[in-house]
Amino acid sequence: MGKARKKLAKSKAKVTKKVGKKKLRASKKARPKVAKAAGKAVEEAPRKDVPRHSTAEDMARRQREISVAEFFTKNRHLLGFDNPRKALLTTIKEGVDNSLDACEEAGILPDIKVVIVQSKEEDRFYVTIEDNGPGILKKQIPKIFAKLLYGSKFHRLKMSRGQQGIGISAAGMYGQLTTGKPISITSKTSRNKPAHHYELEIDTKRNEPRIIVDETVDWPVQRGTRVEIELEAKFQKGRQSVEEYLEQTAIANPHVSLQFVTPNGESKTYKRASNELPVQTREIKPHPYGVELGVLIKMLHDTKARTLQSFLHSEFSRVSSQVAKAICEKAKVSERSRPTRIARQEADNLFKAINQTKIMNPRTDCLSPIGETLILTGLKKQIEADFYTSVTRPPAVYRGNPFQIEAGLAYGGSLQVEGLARVLRYANRVPLLYQQSACAMTRSVLNTAWRNYALSQSAGALPSGPLVIIVHMASVWVPFTSESKEAVAHYPEIIKEVRLALQECGRRLAVFIRRRRKAVESQRKKEYIQQYIPHIAIALREMLDLSERQETTMVKQLTDVLERSRS
Repeated sequence: MGKARKKLAKSKAKVTKKVGKKKLRASKKARPKVAKAAGKAVEEAPRKDVPRHSTAEDMARRQREISVAEFFTKNRHLLGFDNPRKALLTTIKEGVDNSLDACEEAGILPDIKVVIVQSKEEDRFYVTIEDNGPGILKKQIPKIFAKLLYGSKFHRLKMSRGQQGIGISAAGMYGQLTTGKPISITSKTSRNKPAHHYELEIDTKRNEPRIIVDETVDWPVQRGTRVEIELEAKFQKGRQSVEEYLEQTAIANPHVSLQFVTPNGESKTYKRASNELPVQTREIKPHPYGVELGVLIKMLHDTKARTLQSFLHSEFSRVSSQVAKAICEKAKVSERSRPTRIARQEADNLFKAINQTKIMNPRTDCLSPIGETLILTGLKKQIEADFYTSVTRPPAVYRGNPFQIEAGLAYGGSLQVEGLARVLRYANRVPLLYQQSACAMTRSVLNTAWRNYALSQSAGALPSGPLVIIVHMASVWVPFTSESKEAVAHYPEIIKEVRLALQECGRRLAVFIRRRRKAVESQRKKEYIQQYIPHIAIALREMLDLSERQETTMVKQLTDVLERSRS
């Protein structure tokens, strides 16, 4: 039994060894195929470094709300902070505009001081704007200077320089982004009250002010506000500079006294040319012609009026009770209907009926134009010329918003004879220095046939000669092409009014130029004849045998006759 078992075990071992060798040879032959198959499998499998496609859940997790401050942080070029040079101008413009609005609303003749100081770093400047206005209440300072879209001018239909509540807070945000420094404000409302000093930053994620410093300080002024901003900027002179902006501001605002201190320490003062403040404007209700259907539906839902007739009469400008009743009759809606229960189709009928009803133009006491006299005063103060004229057009309306166009010309004098005319554009007394080609005012100047008014002009170009053209638009809501407020949109009503104002100025200029040309020609002929009077006297003396005394008398008589004939 033992031998038999040993033989069986040996035979099993031999069989196992042969099978193992066969398997080993088989595995060696199969390795390349296995490796190739494995590589193919790896290639087909998703790699970890390649992002997979997002699902709806992934997309939902990435959604979040964006604050207006966060939006304008990434798109600051929309507000006029494209480059360091323009950023400096925009900052000063927003501060000066706020100071002028505050002073005029409080009935104070504005005294404004602008100071630019070079920082230790070459590309940084300290900008200080100080005024003698009414000051700002302590609790309002953080929101006015460190919260975008916060202000008192957006919801009221009344002429003012500011409109959106963005400008000065955006300037502070730009300074914070480029230098990391907060905006500094000091304000005082009365001689008997202390001055409040703040240093503020904007929390861009929440569009809320972050207070760094809040203290009471001694400030030896009766009242006013001082704003200081450190920002990355570039100071240059010439066109589209701070100096040009202040000069044009002095032209359109002859009641303001401006002091400007440059980084070099030079001081320039634009003296007050008039002690007359602009006429105080009044807030008006929206005009029915300018209201769109969606706005009308919202107004119907939000009103406190109990009847549709009272709603139309109380919520809109120039809508009397009779006009309101006529609108309801055309819309086939009862004037006793409750406004909050008006259906969408009824609101649509009401909207159509408003546009089919004759309604008076909006009131114009919401506007404060510069006036022909003050335009001439401003031009004469800043520009030395031989001829001045100005025109103020009657009020007009676009989209239900009242507006008024003014134009003025200065010709000759110290102005350059060669080159194109200079165009000064204003909106609510604020100079517009950029985007000239995109502005409706420039389009109107280009489309005016200046050749009819004794000026030379190439096709599609400005007139040439020693000429300055000023165009001003006063409106409760200026239709700017962007948030930076640099150009006026091309509304046909605006272009028409600008063209009519320019044509009136052009006719007056043509009379002056033709008279002067006639006078120059007459003087040339007179001088030509004067050259021959002595020779005529000599010939007469020889022919008539006159004395020297008689010759002198004859020269004098002939000169007198020439003078009388030319006059």
